[in-house]
Amino acid sequence: MAGRRSGRARGSGRARARALKAARLGPRDVLHVGSAGLRSRPVRVVLSALGIAIGIATMIAVVGISASSQAQLLRQLDALGTNMLVAKPGEGMFSGQQVKLPEDAVGMVGRIEGVEKAGGTGDLARSVRRSEKIPEGETGGIAVKAATEGLLDVLRGTMGSGTWLNAANGRYPSVVLGHVAAERLGVDRPGRQVWIDDRYFTVVGILDPLPLAPEIERSALVGWTGAQRLLGFDGHPTAVYERSTDASVRQVQRLLAPTIDPQNPQNVSVGDPSSALKAKAATEGAFSTLLLGLGGIALLVGGVGVANTMIISVLERRHEIGLRRSLGATRGQIRLQFVTESLMLSGLGGLAGVALGAAATAVYASTGGLPWVVPPWAAAGGFAATLAIGTVAGLYPAVRASRQSPTLALAAV
Repeated sequence: MAGRRSGRARGSGRARARALKAARLGPRDVLHVGSAGLRSRPVRVVLSALGIAIGIATMIAVVGISASSQAQLLRQLDALGTNMLVAKPGEGMFSGQQVKLPEDAVGMVGRIEGVEKAGGTGDLARSVRRSEKIPEGETGGIAVKAATEGLLDVLRGTMGSGTWLNAANGRYPSVVLGHVAAERLGVDRPGRQVWIDDRYFTVVGILDPLPLAPEIERSALVGWTGAQRLLGFDGHPTAVYERSTDASVRQVQRLLAPTIDPQNPQNVSVGDPSSALKAKAATEGAFSTLLLGLGGIALLVGGVGVANTMIISVLERRHEIGLRRSLGATRGQIRLQFVTESLMLSGLGGLAGVALGAAATAVYASTGGLPWVVPPWAAAGGFAATLAIGTVAGLYPAVRASRQSPTLALAAV
């Protein structure tokens, strides 16, 4: 009888042991125990999160500044258009000397199917100076060009002040200055005079900047008829600008040289001014990749700092770990506590980094007159990266904490 009673007792004890299970931690409990270490050491939390924040802020700022610059370039391309081509004389195949375009090259280009507008300029071997008292060699890099009346429309340019060349003023000693040329000559408004060749020309207008035609910005433009009558211009254009429909750009590009010089089309060089802005936009993205890598290194350094902070936290909180283990906390719950703490620490740094990076981008954009652009994928990706770094950084300290013996942890205090 006694043996049967003892057997039943042992069986009921094993059943009760099997019935005992560790209490499960709800999401609220996980957040509470995970944030306990952060609440007790706020200064250390700030310093540890600062490393993560600097890394993320660097990455967000690099991507944001690059995206803002690209947005500005694309905005300029939309405003100026990508449907403008420029034809210039090339070098003769046998002579090696620069050839001349036909006098009626502008009119010939205007008759190509798909071309909406055409204009031209002709280089003049003349110098422009503020007055005749300035030495002839001190030109400041300003060229003198003859210009057709339709050139401004082709370039989609605007007048900063004054008027453009027309049939009335283009016959007389009048000149329109490019934006850079006006600055170098010290001319700030129409009505002033500049010295060209052997006489004064009256400034009738000053152009706004022309990103697609920097050579025009650095030029003094004289009317086509006035240049022939007053400056000995031979009437041969040295650059023909045209605007075509977007659908016919490639076709016009193929036809420009044969139209201008049917017998020797190889003597005509055709260029796309918008390609420079396109290349610049592409360069912005390539350069940002390098800086993005530097931001990633800073983020990894911040992750190492988080891991170091968590290891120190485990060493300092051995008594807490031993007490929780003796009260029934499982190893899994201890690991979850410290991984959660690491995630929260990294998450705080990530949020601060995203805010700092966005603010730095806003300051840069406002000072440079750029649109403020922070791609959503950059903010989301940066924050996700901090969580990944936090998880990896907290794994080893969490495993180390869970392996501590409750007896040894309590005895070490």
